[in-house]
Amino acid sequence: MDFTHDTRLSLQALTALVNTRRPDTLTTVVDLDELCARWRWSGSRTHDGAELEAVRGVRDRLAGFWGADEQAVVDLINALLVEGRALPQLVRHDDFDWHIHAAPPDAPLVVRMLVEYAMAMMDVVRSGELDRLHYCAADDCDDVVLDLSRNRSRKYCDSGCGNRSNVAAYRARRRSGSTVAAKT
Repeated sequence: MDFTHDTRLSLQALTALVNTRRPDTLTTVVDLDELCARWRWSGSRTHDGAELEAVRGVRDRLAGFWGADEQAVVDLINALLVEGRALPQLVRHDDFDWHIHAAPPDAPLVVRMLVEYAMAMMDVVRSGELDRLHYCAADDCDDVVLDLSRNRSRKYCDSGCGNRSNVAAYRARRRSGSTVAAKT
């Protein structure tokens, strides 16, 4: 599935935010500033502890998109849109062409995030692509994964779990005397 640029970016940002939970890597306003810069959040910011705590406070709720059935995902999407008083509009800013914003630029960051993520998830549900959201296949990792690969083959998160798994498998083969090289 080829999502639009704004949907893809929102889904990647959503995944990144959810994955800041364990270990907790969103502990300071600077961490939030870096997250917002990385995922190109526009609009007003307060850059204070209240804003940080508001964003930190929604991570578990947003993690509810992973592992849920379609109806639960739809219920969460609709709740977020109602709470954010979403009013979709086409906008163009910075170097982005036309895309959808559904919250005003002066709304609190957490409201804009929730509405934006709900809008992106709406596209996922409408496209029948919920199976692209899953958990990391590494036994020792609880991170969420967004699989945007063409062949739906992504199994691991961005924390290096795939590499660790491949190295462990290679070492196990070496210990067992196998000489067949594994494909990565």
